[in-house]
Amino acid sequence: MAATTHTVTNQAPPLVGYDAYSGDRALSEGVERHLADAPPALSAEVRDELTSLGRATGSEQAQLWGVQANAHPPELRTHDRYGNRIDEVEFHPAWHRLLGHAVTSGLTDAWGRPAGHLRRAAGFFLWSQAESGHGCPVSMTHAAVPALRTDPALAAEWEPRLTSHVYEEGLRPPGQKAGVLFGMGMTEKQGGSDVRANTTVAKPLDASGEYLLTGHKWFCSAPMSDGFLVLAQAPGGLSCFLVPRVLADGTRNVFAIQRLKDKLGNKSNASSEVEFDGTWGQRVGEEGRGVRTIIEMVAATRLDCVIGSASLMRQALTQAVHHAEHRSAFGSRLIEQPLMRNVLADLALESEAATVLTLRLAAAYDAGTEQERAFLRLAVPAAKYWVTKRCTPMVAEALECLGGNGYVEESGLPRLLRESPLNSIWEGSGNVQALDVLRALQREPQALNAFLQEVGLARGADHRLDSAVKDLLTDLADLEGIEARARRVVERMALVLQGSLLVRWAPAEVADAFCASRLGGDWGAAFGTLPHSLGLGAVVERARIAG
Repeated sequence: MAATTHTVTNQAPPLVGYDAYSGDRALSEGVERHLADAPPALSAEVRDELTSLGRATGSEQAQLWGVQANAHPPELRTHDRYGNRIDEVEFHPAWHRLLGHAVTSGLTDAWGRPAGHLRRAAGFFLWSQAESGHGCPVSMTHAAVPALRTDPALAAEWEPRLTSHVYEEGLRPPGQKAGVLFGMGMTEKQGGSDVRANTTVAKPLDASGEYLLTGHKWFCSAPMSDGFLVLAQAPGGLSCFLVPRVLADGTRNVFAIQRLKDKLGNKSNASSEVEFDGTWGQRVGEEGRGVRTIIEMVAATRLDCVIGSASLMRQALTQAVHHAEHRSAFGSRLIEQPLMRNVLADLALESEAATVLTLRLAAAYDAGTEQERAFLRLAVPAAKYWVTKRCTPMVAEALECLGGNGYVEESGLPRLLRESPLNSIWEGSGNVQALDVLRALQREPQALNAFLQEVGLARGADHRLDSAVKDLLTDLADLEGIEARARRVVERMALVLQGSLLVRWAPAEVADAFCASRLGGDWGAAFGTLPHSLGLGAVVERARIAG
């Protein structure tokens, strides 16, 4: 009899058929905590909604869609067979399945529902674990609402379509669609983040707020969306405009897609260069106040960058823990070995800190008070800076937990790793966030007061946190060279905020390990260097998918 040479042993089974919501203690406990004062019926509704989405996220079907959408990236069709310009992007059916499920699950609808931002943030966190690229149009559509509200007439027309739970693919007049998607076009090649250097020109047609735009956008997100918010130079200065892909009479607006960007990751999503040449647009807000008009959209998409990175971190952690549970080496399971347990615990701390911060920011949006808005003014750019920066090294370490298997595409970890730097770049890179924090510190003292009051809720609970807050205040009081030190200042702000939230809300072993390493200085330069005396086993156990 021939020898059996291909018996598969000591491999982790596929991680499918799990509930990514109920099984994630940090996430589910956090949502329940922020809903503690909500009516029981609302809490039950949100719980059922997120449990359903969590099960969909962990399903074999959703994972297959994610693989297919990235294996078959979008293709640009500039012309039809007869030579007519059509400027359309074709997507694999899996893309439409992912995007459609996001829309029908309410991930573009936060602004009018009870606990809308909390439930939407938790849902975006979950569904992005299935696949990240389709989150771009979801995020842009969600974030367009506050910008459009600067013009009540436009908001009345467009907001019901933007917040609809109906997904309709294809380009048609927006009035004929039950739901629409939005993109954004701000960046130009000569300016980048310096949007005031934009050269796209908007020429008014009459006094009705209609303009014709001419210019080039170096990055235009989600080009098959139904409408876009773009910045252009009007006679009164840089202004914001709504540019539809299809006009009300059914004709195509001038929207020449020159090429799709060949990106490091985010392969399922189409990022494009577009040309405007007499392109019709409707002004949103006042002339010359384009940045002020669109800034609320930017703030919302920055929060989505935090959510997206936290989601990637959680999925990478989930895969690493699952592998370590089932893989044996040197006589025991990896998860039982002290050094691997240290690595997994360190990854778990990073993930939980990102998760708890994400939910706190979303809950602040729901509260909507002046105090919470002041808190968000500093907390969002600080979180955007730090959480997105931590994503790449964490995902890389999680990949290494799978050894050679992690470096193979079939594991899914390479796709996560390619995706991981993106949120740090989108909506303003690290330096932009750090400088935005400095600007708020210098011009909006109420923002710092709100931030310190939030952090101060944990005063006296952990001496390492108290010491870190004292060091931060010393940093903030020293204005000499503060711009060059801005990254370090913002890092400390994010860490003390995460520390305060964990000390107040996380299990003792999680808060203790976080403060000992991130705030107490007893931590090496790589993951897996936590003090061995901590309760690392409990931290890892908490990170396992429950159930």
